[in-house]
Amino acid sequence: MSFKETITIGANTSNPLTIKRLGYGTMQLPGEYVWGEPKNRDEALQILKTASEQGINFLDTADYYGQDITNRLIKEALYPYKDDLVICTKVGANRGEDKSWGVYDKPENLRASIENNLRTLKTEQIQLVHFRVMPGSSTPFEESLNAMFEMQKEGKIMHVGLSNVTPEELNKALAMGNVASVENAFGYDQRKSFSTHGMEIRGLQEVMDICVANNIPMVPFFSLQSSLHNKENKIAEIAKKYNVSSAQINLAWLLHYNDLILPIPGTSKLNHLNENIKAFDIRLTDEDMAFLG
Repeated sequence: MSFKETITIGANTSNPLTIKRLGYGTMQLPGEYVWGEPKNRDEALQILKTASEQGINFLDTADYYGQDITNRLIKEALYPYKDDLVICTKVGANRGEDKSWGVYDKPENLRASIENNLRTLKTEQIQLVHFRVMPGSSTPFEESLNAMFEMQKEGKIMHVGLSNVTPEELNKALAMGNVASVENAFGYDQRKSFSTHGMEIRGLQEVMDICVANNIPMVPFFSLQSSLHNKENKIAEIAKKYNVSSAQINLAWLLHYNDLILPIPGTSKLNHLNENIKAFDIRLTDEDMAFLG
């Protein structure tokens, strides 16, 4: 069973970005609790360099990852950037000194985040920015999204996407402007319900259905975290069949599930990065996909 090996962000716009359908998420590069410098800075830099050398040309980052740590690492490892590299960042959240995750979605906050990303990454435009919707915000969704579209008109952002959205929010956004991509939790075990650290994750299968109906790429996060042990057994069976890891089968399942999914597995270990990249070569059969369900 084959799958499409590339995906296009903004396919229906004047600035389409076609990239390999396997990216790298930088969230695990900083220190513990996504805070501060990496435990092994040399390895972190080598991970970014190796990803680029192996044809990975989509990086997911945020200036609130480790207090701008991932952006600094990206610049140090890869600047000047290859012409085909797409750097995707997120805005809408920040970190407190107590390492808490806070809401940062007022128009002036979003603008400050974009300016910070531009400055640290040493670029004049971010190709793709996901507005991260944080539960409990006092700022109306439309007000925040309008600020994103305004910065797009100014040329600071090429494509606007959404992250952690509900079906209602995504439909509202589609009525306001072009949504280039969605970054929500989605994976083999993360389709109907999922929570982490006591926080319920929003969206899942209902959002995926809207993405499919509107041909919107989905960039899934938390896709390698397992929560349903009965299904994990099926993943393990297929992994044994191909003599690969369960993580590799999880990624292969995403790639085969539909051609709109752009996996961004993250890791702080170089050997895990290489393992994840090899998942791109796994071809599951129709019978495998039916068995996994």
